[in-house]
Amino acid sequence: MNPAISLLWLAPALWIGVGIAAVITVGVRRYALRHQLMDIPNRRSSHVAPTPRGGGLAIVLVVLTGLPLLTLAGWLPVGALVGLAGAGALVAAAGWLDDRRGVPPAWRLLVHGLAAVWGLAWLGGLPPIPLPGGPQDLGLAGDALALLYLVWMLNLFNFMDGINGLAGVEALTVAGGLALLALGLGSDPAVIGVGGLMAAATLGFLPWNFPRARIFMGDAGSGFLGLGLGLLTLQAGHAAPGLFWAGVLLAAVFWVDATLTLLVRLSRRERLHEAHRSHAYQHFAQRYGHTRVTLAVLAINLGGLGPLALGLARETLPALPVVAAAALVLGGLAWRGQAGRP
Repeated sequence: MNPAISLLWLAPALWIGVGIAAVITVGVRRYALRHQLMDIPNRRSSHVAPTPRGGGLAIVLVVLTGLPLLTLAGWLPVGALVGLAGAGALVAAAGWLDDRRGVPPAWRLLVHGLAAVWGLAWLGGLPPIPLPGGPQDLGLAGDALALLYLVWMLNLFNFMDGINGLAGVEALTVAGGLALLALGLGSDPAVIGVGGLMAAATLGFLPWNFPRARIFMGDAGSGFLGLGLGLLTLQAGHAAPGLFWAGVLLAAVFWVDATLTLLVRLSRRERLHEAHRSHAYQHFAQRYGHTRVTLAVLAINLGGLGPLALGLARETLPALPVVAAAALVLGGLAWRGQAGRP
């Protein structure tokens, strides 16, 4: 499909999606206030006042409604629709129940694993990974790695959704960035459409969460976005090998902070299931405020990781050295931010 034609038809539809997501967010906020669906500050919280939660349901509804429309337009194959919508709906349903009344961690993890397996199976598993010797199909071992990647992306997005606007800005730049990179390459319209749809839905929600949080995303939205971005990265890799590493790089701020925090807490023999407030972004937010930290992440994604992702997508930069170098720099920043330490 001609990228210019795709953009001509897609752009107005996406702006409609932005408006619908904003309206639904207002409705969910009223519902949350009426039914006392509130986030009460605890040891993990970076907030001090009870705040309505569940606003990510607006993102879920807009994306799940838009995916079949992409299929009807001929941009998204039926198999990809079944995989993305089925996995996303399962995670969102579990997250909504968790937002309302709580779900035991073991059951929640089981649902996450089933959703990841479902999405992975319908999208064709892990795509061939661009390596120095050329793209490599890792077979069943690669699919197992992809399963771990999806479950971790799902959970770390929940962990990193702790200050105003941070998860929304990350989803907006990763999904929107992949869509724009695919558009520039004239790649698979499915990546353009799905990435643009996720970015548009997030953009509609974001003004209600940043710079002042009038409603939180909740587990339904953060889990849905985490899994959706993971699946979008795999889908992009099937379309163009360089897009896989570009997607991984664009999400580096989140997976570096979350992974380093997990490793440090493991070394301290802390109970991983207990609530905590030891991510680097939480330490930085305590020092500099939510708005500055979220804007700093936006600047890193657009000004630092974005140009590198463009080089990876075009395969003009070596993937592994670039991703490793970015992880080292961001890891140093997270370490300086006391990641994993009380």
